[in-house]
Amino acid sequence: MSATQAALTQLLPLAGDTFDKNKVTPGILGFIVFAVLALGVWALMKSMNRHMGRVDFEEAPEPAPATAPAVKPTA
Repeated sequence: MSATQAALTQLLPLAGDTFDKNKVTPGILGFIVFAVLALGVWALMKSMNRHMGRVDFEEAPEPAPATAPAVKPTA
């Protein structure tokens, strides 16, 4: 058994006494993480919209097909 496992084994009973197993919430840290992710997605979407507005979607006209030389029938 390593020192880390021994320390966790000693702390595990303490964690069981302090938390209500029926009421577990993400708390303020969960809210902060969610808010940071939401702001990041908002910033990426705003940037994407700005870049998509600058794209020129006009296509170049297709080149005219080359006409084949007329073949004269021999009779």
